[in-house]
Amino acid sequence: MTWWARARRRAGARRARRVGHAGPPPTGFALLPWLLMGLGSFSNLLQGKTESPWIGGLGLFTFNSLYIYVTFRAFDRVKRESLSTRLALLTMGLLTTGLAVGYGGNWLLFFPLLGLATGATLRGRYLGRIGLLLAAYGAVLAGLREGWREAPNIGYATFLSCMVTAAILSLSEAVRELRAAREELARRAVEKERLRFSRDLHDLLGHTLSVIVVKSEAARRLAGRDLDAALAQIGDIESVGRQALTEIREAVTGYREGSLSTELTRARSALAAASVEPVVRQTGAPLAPQTEALLGWVVREAVTNVVRHSRATRCEITVESAEERVRLTVTDDGTGPAVAGTDGNGLTGLTERLATAGGSLTAGPAPQGGFTVTAELPVGPPDPCAEDAVPVALES
Repeated sequence: MTWWARARRRAGARRARRVGHAGPPPTGFALLPWLLMGLGSFSNLLQGKTESPWIGGLGLFTFNSLYIYVTFRAFDRVKRESLSTRLALLTMGLLTTGLAVGYGGNWLLFFPLLGLATGATLRGRYLGRIGLLLAAYGAVLAGLREGWREAPNIGYATFLSCMVTAAILSLSEAVRELRAAREELARRAVEKERLRFSRDLHDLLGHTLSVIVVKSEAARRLAGRDLDAALAQIGDIESVGRQALTEIREAVTGYREGSLSTELTRARSALAAASVEPVVRQTGAPLAPQTEALLGWVVREAVTNVVRHSRATRCEITVESAEERVRLTVTDDGTGPAVAGTDGNGLTGLTERLATAGGSLTAGPAPQGGFTVTAELPVGPPDPCAEDAVPVALES
């Protein structure tokens, strides 16, 4: 592999990680630009329009420092609820009061900044009352210092900055928590399926290997005195081994009679566990066991990809059986890629298996958004055990 191919591969992996995750959580840097509201007071200091400029400069520096301290701690639940953060916020309130009463004018704009820091820190059931009290307090001080015409502007800006900041940050935090919970549910659904498969293999091989071991020991004991009996035991070992090999292939590739209905049931369970609404529709006549087995494996692979990669909220599985061909469609409304890989038992391997059986498999973005996997196969000869079966129409 050339260095260019390796670089492209690494870039693709980075893009996949960016698509699958929300990235790092927001920090206090998101609230730093609002400090520009204090440029008016800073300009007054530079132009000499502020009495006792050293006191004003010290107050401005202290307020900005406290603002940065509080807002950066506001993005950590433990830190924003700590006593030091609350004391820093209270100190901001006292300092804002002193600067507003002492200087007025542009210095009153520290109240909206105080409201912003309050909304970022005090998120809870009492925030509305605190925001109203803070807005009324700022409006009264503005009215007493600069006249009542300015009071509504300061009060409204303070209340708006407090409530909007709290709403946006709380919503962002809730979305990240829900996304983390969804990923955890998807991971657990996949782990549950792997555990089920490992149990199936254990149950499948445990008895068979025990029989092979017992018969091998019997053949070894009989080999010296009764060759015919030993050969009979060896013949039994061969039969059991062939049967075990067939069962293992069935377990790995999903070629089991009735596997389509089983996989549809498991798909509902896996999708529901991952908070994806399952919609399953099946119409047409009963299918041949080998056809059902292949379609069952397509359902398993497609649903696993939906659970693990698509970030979907709804997944539709449709099985339509006509006279000559049957079509299986798995469609999700996700925003991410629904294909985990293309090797081994992935979609590429399924495409090869379906092609061998005279079918086809296509996968790609759906016209309405999301991802669609479509498999088509010949209907094949009907199941002899289903001679009296009638066409079915199932929807859930």
